[in-house]
Amino acid sequence: MSKSKKNNLLNFGRDFNPDQKVILRDYLAIERTRLANERTLLSYIRSSLYLLLGAIALYQLKEFANFEYLALVALVFCVIFFIIGVYRFTLLKRSLKKLYYNAEQNKKH
Repeated sequence: MSKSKKNNLLNFGRDFNPDQKVILRDYLAIERTRLANERTLLSYIRSSLYLLLGAIALYQLKEFANFEYLALVALVFCVIFFIIGVYRFTLLKRSLKKLYYNAEQNKKH
């Protein structure tokens, strides 16, 4: 897999390149995006906690030995959800910081 394809896969297709001056409407849009990013992170965390609870419940069912494997799968997905959520949050947060920085530089000129 080429490096550019791998970078696009890891970036989830989100690159911000401001090419104009940022006005108040754009600042408000950036703020809404930042808040939506935080809500999305909380959703990922909530989903991973639900999977963790499900894994614990399935693991405690001693009568069904096959459910231990299902509990392990739920636990793995719990960790994956959490890692993806934190990764996407930091990725978008960095992009928004870069956008804020570029907007401030454009505003001063």
